[in-house]
Amino acid sequence: MTNATDLVERAGDRDPRIGLRAVVALRRLAEQLESVQVRGAREQGWSWQEIAEELGVSRQAVHKKYRGQ
Repeated sequence: MTNATDLVERAGDRDPRIGLRAVVALRRLAEQLESVQVRGAREQGWSWQEIAEELGVSRQAVHKKYRGQ
């Protein structure tokens, strides 16, 4: 399970074992993508508030999660 399109298809599988494994993999992929984008935004000078607004979370939440990057 590596291709994102395959993961999306597998997440809807009738076999819960396959579907749940795909959900876990998608969650990990989303976390990795978010991290890359947050790092990029910070490198471009975005504030924690701007990032938080785009992610739909509080400034404190995003700062706490990513302040070490």
